[in-house]
Formats: sequence, structure tokens, C-alpha cells
Amino acid sequence: MRKFGMVLAATGLLLSAVGCSQGSSAKTGGEGGSESVAVVLKTLSSPYWKYVEAGAKAAGKDLGVDVTIVGPSAESQIMEQVNMIEDSLNQSPSALVVSPSQPDTVVPVLEQATQSDLPVLLIDTDAEFEGKTSFIGTENYTAGQEGGKLLASMLQKGDKVALIAGALGNEATDKRIKGAKEALEKAGMKVVAEQPADSDKTKAMSVMENILQKDPDIKGVFSANDDMALGVLRALDAKGLKVPVIGTDGTVEAVQSIKNGKLAGTIAQSPYDMGYQGVENAVKAVKGEKVEERIDSGIDVITKDNAQEKLEFLQSISK
Repeated sequence: MRKFGMVLAATGLLLSAVGCSQGSSAKTGGEGGSESVAVVLKTLSSPYWKYVEAGAKAAGKDLGVDVTIVGPSAESQIMEQVNMIEDSLNQSPSALVVSPSQPDTVVPVLEQATQSDLPVLLIDTDAEFEGKTSFIGTENYTAGQEGGKLLASMLQKGDKVALIAGALGNEATDKRIKGAKEALEKAGMKVVAEQPADSDKTKAMSVMENILQKDPDIKGVFSANDDMALGVLRALDAKGLKVPVIGTDGTVEAVQSIKNGKLAGTIAQSPYDMGYQGVENAVKAVKGEKVEERIDSGIDVITKDNAQEKLEFLQSISK
């Protein structure tokens, strides 16, 4: 990874990890680091966000910067995240990096932050507001399209498919579903179900069970994240059905499932890079260096052909 070759100039020191008691937090950075970056994620309770956290921690260590990372107990805890952002701002960080669970709800507090000239960068999920420094992440619509195309390549025209969405109002998962739906319909598939499962494995299993009661002849499923995809697999396995399921995110559990011939594929984002680049570009902004308004962290289509290679990388950053 890229590193800056100088110790950063002193400004405020971010205090100990903040956030509601129900959430999680972590802190890292170089000893004596004087710049500080507050990172507020959608949650720290899923593998995907653990990779984002790992990337942010690595950047803090590489750059000698204090990085505090917090996240609610679940992606559906919208107001808990808003409270965490407010708490983080009260600690006077040098910059703020956020992945908003529900952009419209978070925007007012982010606008307040930019009014004091604080660099505010978004990762994974974008939002429009005055003074935003940058958005870093995958184009979620494109990720969904690639997932839809991959699933369609495994099916026949006219086959019935189901879409498993995230929490209502989650812009990232909504865009993935939109992209997948358009790709599947363009390829001649029939979308007969589109249900939210709150990015939760257990809920996704229950949702899929209900879908199968109405449409037992489902031929394929696209899920807006890997945890839900794995929950869908449980429901299908219980019925003895061999139906291709495509997830999104590229978590270790999902990639292992692909390697084992269970999950058919996943559209991997680059969560580690998002976390790293979020902190890296936040530091650039603090130093007055140019930061691109949009930075694409890219996607990777994972099937059984390349699952082993991806698994080895994920295991290496999870240590």
C-alpha cells in the first residue's frame, strides 16, 4: 500500500473510541500520531465491515495517524449511527469518514460538519450534500448488474428468479437490486419475488422459505449481500433444491462456500481498499492535497474458477 513519507503536522487528537453502548468500536494508529480520523461504518458486526475496518486500521498504522472506528450493532440501526457520528464530531477529529446506512437521514449532521471546514469523505454508499470531500467505493448499480448477468448466464430465458434486498432505505443494497433486476429482465428472466431481509442471514432464510411456498419452482436467486445469500442457501438446502445463488461482497464465508460448490458466485467489492483509501484520502484532505471527488474501488466477479485465490487474500488480511 502507498505510504506518506513524513510525520503529519499536529492538530486535534481524537479521544478514546466513542459510540452507543450497543455498537462496536476500535482504535488504531501510529504511536504519538497527532492527526486523527474518525470512521463511522454501518456496523462492525459483519465480515464485510470487518474488512473495511481492517483497511482503515492498516492505513492508520502506515500513515502514523490516530484512527477511531465505530459502528452500530446492525445496519438497520439508523439513529444509532447518527448518534455515533455526532459523538465522533464532538471529539474534534481532523477528518470524518462515513458509510451512511440511510443517506437522507445522515446528511443534515454531515452538512453541519462541513460548515466547519472538516473534511468529510463517504465510503461504500454515497450521499449528496454541500462540502463533501469525496466518495470512495464501488458503483453499487454496476455491481448488481454484474451479479444479474452472472446469474442469467446460468439460467434459461423465462426462468423464475428471486431478489433478496437489504434493509428498506439502504441505498447501496437498493442500487444492487435495481442493477440485478434490470440485467436479469433484459436477459429474459422473470422476477417473481423481491423481498428485503435486512442484510441478515437468519431473516434471509425465513424470507426465502416464504418465497418458496408461493413459487417452489424458483430457478435462481440474487442477494444484495453475502450473509443473505448464505441464508437463502440454507432454505434451499432444507428443501433439497439445487438453485444457483449469487451474493454480493466477497466475504470469506461466501468465497469458501463457492469453493465448496455451494454458493454459485459473488460480486466482490474491495472493502479493505475502501477502508484504507478512506483514511488515506482523509489525510490528504487534511494536508490540503488534491482529492478526487469520486474514487472507484472496483469490483471482482468470483466463481469457483478463482475462489481459491480470493480466499487466500481474504485470509491474509483477516489475521
